[in-house]
Amino acid sequence: MRIGVGVDTSSIASTIEGVRRAADAGFASVWFSNIFGLDAIGTAAVAGSQVPGIALGTAVVPTFPRHPFSMAQQAATAADATGGRFILGIGLSHQVVIESMLGLSFDKPARHMEEYLSVLMPLLRDGKVDFQGEVYAVRATLERPGGAPPVLVAALGPRMLRITGELADGTITWMTGQKTLADHVTPKITAAAEAAGRPAPHVVAGVPVCVTHDVTAAREQAAKTFAVYGQLPSYRAMLDREGADGPADLAIAGDEDAVASAVRSYADAGVTDFNAVIFGDGEARERTYKVLAGLAG
Repeated sequence: MRIGVGVDTSSIASTIEGVRRAADAGFASVWFSNIFGLDAIGTAAVAGSQVPGIALGTAVVPTFPRHPFSMAQQAATAADATGGRFILGIGLSHQVVIESMLGLSFDKPARHMEEYLSVLMPLLRDGKVDFQGEVYAVRATLERPGGAPPVLVAALGPRMLRITGELADGTITWMTGQKTLADHVTPKITAAAEAAGRPAPHVVAGVPVCVTHDVTAAREQAAKTFAVYGQLPSYRAMLDREGADGPADLAIAGDEDAVASAVRSYADAGVTDFNAVIFGDGEARERTYKVLAGLAG
């Protein structure tokens, strides 16, 4: 299992600094969120052009606001800028974001993703697409300077996992526990990929991590920091499947040995790539980073 780490994207300068530190520490990958700040694909392209030797992925870019042709263009640009080290992570986002904030339709999200991938994947892999669906009708070509970047989908439900296994390169999860990964996510996406004659999928697990002497305080902080994820329907369903009351229950917190053991155990759930989202105060963050870098090395 490869070990990656989330990077601060509050500015391009801080992102480059974080990517460079992660590369020097031996991490396999860095991951950029795409919420209400900098554009994750553009940030990855800039940072990757400055820092060699590490994979850079988005976790994740919402699909509804971007036409799949535009997404393919951006992904091809980032792949070229990073020398083929870019990983495109995409997702539906959430109804409250797409409809209430952006004013777009969130109608039939699984159908949207299936058609989206039916346009995006041929453009990235073959440089052309001819697709007619209910949502998209696209006949276009795309000049690509290099190979196609891996495409990961934030797939959690059964239908989304099937679509992802059939069409994309893997899934990238957040707020999904180890039991749910082992019993639900990994087997379903793997079976779908096998049935479609596709390679074994990537399974990237994003997990909050904190090395600390005060586990109770760390979980209280996790409960506050990540509270919103316990209310969003897609994550709430995974928390319920796991038997977790809230995001704090999924956070990895403890001393160095306990955290290292917990991270390693995700490989048993079929996780191919671990995306550590570090939280805590300054001292805890540094201790956590050191433990994770040791695992990555």
